[in-house]
Amino acid sequence: MTHSHGAAPPTPLPDEGTPSWKLLATLGGSGALAGLLLVLAWQWTTPAITAHRAQVEQAAVAEVLKAPARMDTLYVVDGKLTRTPVGDAAKLERLVEGFDAQGKRSGVAGRAGEPGFADVVSVMIGFDPADGSLLGMKILGQKETPGLGDKIEKDSAFVGQFTGAKAPLTGVKARSGDNKSQVVTITGATISSRTVIRIINNAVARWQPMLAAYDREAKP
Repeated sequence: MTHSHGAAPPTPLPDEGTPSWKLLATLGGSGALAGLLLVLAWQWTTPAITAHRAQVEQAAVAEVLKAPARMDTLYVVDGKLTRTPVGDAAKLERLVEGFDAQGKRSGVAGRAGEPGFADVVSVMIGFDPADGSLLGMKILGQKETPGLGDKIEKDSAFVGQFTGAKAPLTGVKARSGDNKSQVVTITGATISSRTVIRIINNAVARWQPMLAAYDREAKP
């Protein structure tokens, strides 16, 4: 007897996979979409971030100048101070003059920053340009070691020393007498403490001649 067998199933064709051009197109499209989303997010958030930063800085100026009756902005252009900005005013270094109710200048405030132990420390400085006396200082930005270096911002005893101090400042472990140029550094955070002192000294030393020249030119 002859036995018949069913036809053998057809051999499946090998899977050639997805064409490389499709993979490249998909990856390229995804990358472009991600990039577009990042750009849109940046455009949406930047104005809010910029506005918030301006508000924080304005509040810091008022704080270190002890809430003056009036404030005027001076811009640094080619190493000189002017009331008229050149180019993009937002990118220019600037100083803010504070005036009392009688119109007398009560102090000047400016923002300065230099590298600290971990990152750049940014400080708002209020001072009297006539003799370098400090009206106050406020940390605007720092990433120093939590619990140690960040005391330059959080330790009220350290921050309070700068009001009434006189630049150039010197960092000490203990103050001798009533020396207004001495600032007691924070134990365990000497580098961060000295960074603040250095920032203030360098800023005041640079700003004082600029303000003196501006005042001479402003006189009738």
